[in-house]
Amino acid sequence: MADKEEEVSFKKQTVTKLLCSFFKEDKTKLSSDATLLMMDMLRIFVQEAALRSLKQAESEDCNQVELEHFEKILPQLLLDF
Repeated sequence: MADKEEEVSFKKQTVTKLLCSFFKEDKTKLSSDATLLMMDMLRIFVQEAALRSLKQAESEDCNQVELEHFEKILPQLLLDF
């Protein structure tokens, strides 16, 4: 793993647009707190996916995480969340 741990982050505007795209009524509003909460949840989800992909790669004696490692752990993520 890298010596320097990088923090995953998402732009607030991107998360807001993503969430609002699922609203069925135009009158539905999204609070700032809800956006911040979703940003935190997405950060945790991405970090978990990266860690599980890394462990999968290590279990296969690979020194680099590839897309196939992520694809193998994807069902686990969908069941856990």
